[in-house]
This record gives sequence, C-alpha cells and structure tokens, in this order.
Amino acid sequence: MLPALLLVAVLAVLAVFQVALVLGAPLGRFTFGGRHPGALPAGLRVAAALSVGVYALMATLALDRAGVIDVYPQGAARTGMWVVFGFLVLNTLPNAVSPSRSERLVMTPLLVVMSALALLVALG
Repeated sequence: MLPALLLVAVLAVLAVFQVALVLGAPLGRFTFGGRHPGALPAGLRVAAALSVGVYALMATLALDRAGVIDVYPQGAARTGMWVVFGFLVLNTLPNAVSPSRSERLVMTPLLVVMSALALLVALG
C-alpha cells in the first residue's frame, strides 16, 4: 500500500503544479520542452488542465489496485496500473532529452521515481 500512497502524493503535487500552470504561473520551463519559460499560452494551459484529470485517473487506479478504494471492475485496476507504468516510462524519455535543463533535472528523476512506484503498485 505504501508505494500506492507515495505515488498518489507525487501525483497530487504534480496536479497542484499543473493547476498553477493553468492559472498562469511562470513555470513553463519545467514542462512542454521549456518552449515557453514563463506562463504557458492558452492551448498549453488546456493541456495542463487535462493533465490534472489524467493524474486523478492514475491516482484512483493506484488506490484501487492497493485495495484502499474499490471503484473499478475486477482486474481493471491491475491492467490500468500496467498502462500507467508504461505511460510513465514512455514519458520519461522525452523529458530526459528535453531542451529545457529545468525539465531534464526535475521532471526526469521524478518520472523515474513515479515509474518505479507504479511498477510496484502494478505488481501488487
């Protein structure tokens, strides 16, 4: 259960980060390749808002897989967590080669940790 709770905690922090981006915080250097080092343009703010929903889905899958909640049909959380693991691993790669130094130094290690936690949750 601890890996699931840690993953949810990281997702919550990232959700706050995304909400800050949506509201115009000048943190663009940490996301989307750092192309917009200040506040994000409208289209990317929409993408940031959608990320919050993705994080919420990931969190509920992790909590369901860990047995903290029961909201998904039998086996769906297990499959879903493998999808989350794959998604996080695949997202690590572009962050690792991002032109933004801030994104490489902050988001890449964070995604590695999140991937490891997701793997532990998926393995159950």
